[in-house]
Amino acid sequence: MGLILTWLIFAFAVWATAAILPGFHLKNGKSALLVAAIYGVLNLIVGKILFFVFAVATLGIALLLAFITRWIINAIVLVITDKLTDHLKIDSFGWALGGALLISIIGSFGEWVVTRVLY
Repeated sequence: MGLILTWLIFAFAVWATAAILPGFHLKNGKSALLVAAIYGVLNLIVGKILFFVFAVATLGIALLLAFITRWIINAIVLVITDKLTDHLKIDSFGWALGGALLISIIGSFGEWVVTRVLY
């Protein structure tokens, strides 16, 4: 149940980001569910690999700056998601960075609210 709830919160965050940022486009409202699922799977697999690669390539500096590293990796994974589906269109990497930041903020806030209400 927690996985489905997290997916729905993240889908809302994707939808809200598309509504707020002019360079971040969804095909339609239902596309947020598909984009959230693809992004979640990619972030689980590719995100972890990229974080490891960044940590090794920067000789550990990426670990010290984990927030910035994770933000950049999330933007990269968003761009990959954009390339894999026609339900998401991101105009540039700058919009992907903005989208990654906004999705993280909205998603974290949503999860915080849900945990306060349900637990």
